[in-house]
Amino acid sequence: MTLTARTGASVTPGTTPRRIAALAGALYLVTFVSSIPAYVLILPILTDPSYIVSGGADGQVLYGSVLDLVNALACIGTAVALFPLLRHVHASAALGFVTTRLFEAAIIIVGVLSLFTVVSMRQPDATGAEAETLTLIGTALVTLRDWTFVFGPGLMPAFNALLLGFLLYRSRLVPRIIPLVGLIGAPLLASSTVGIMLGINHEGSIWQTVATVPIFLWELSVGLWMLVKGFDRRAVAAITESAA
Repeated sequence: MTLTARTGASVTPGTTPRRIAALAGALYLVTFVSSIPAYVLILPILTDPSYIVSGGADGQVLYGSVLDLVNALACIGTAVALFPLLRHVHASAALGFVTTRLFEAAIIIVGVLSLFTVVSMRQPDATGAEAETLTLIGTALVTLRDWTFVFGPGLMPAFNALLLGFLLYRSRLVPRIIPLVGLIGAPLLASSTVGIMLGINHEGSIWQTVATVPIFLWELSVGLWMLVKGFDRRAVAAITESAA
């Protein structure tokens, strides 16, 4: 099935709704299988203030950082894969979804670069004032990475869920209960993250945990559904008719 936009330009061959759903679903799952082990692997650099002047676990940290890069690229891929279809549902919301995914990926990459910098500057033989200076620099770079985690994977998924949830709920491409979970979870996650920014909440709190669960379930369920079941054919037909 080929979708035709109001301008008369058709979606490129090979981007059928089924393939779009499968690709986007697979990429959503890639974000899970890359981001979770990535966090575990980079823990030594996040938890050791003197990492930059210690023996270090550079190989482990670098592998984790590369997985974070994969996560960032997969974030972009989910939006790019869905855009050819979702732009026929609501062009502005679809473009907004692509933009927020790009912003999330960019923030993740900034965090990765900060860890790469710590690893490249690591001097286990440093002593005295040099060691103190390096420790301050390392601490600053890790703090930057911590804040990128708050703004990137912490805040942007709320905007992603609002935009994609709206598009999927409106179009009925997937069962409405799935985007509804995202639409409910989005303001919860946003409130928790803003609380961290303002100092009235902290990472690992009950507030953050409760706020994260709906978004976790939303992204996992929408990814699995798109990969395994694809989009509802009647919804695709309705989008086709309106776009034509």
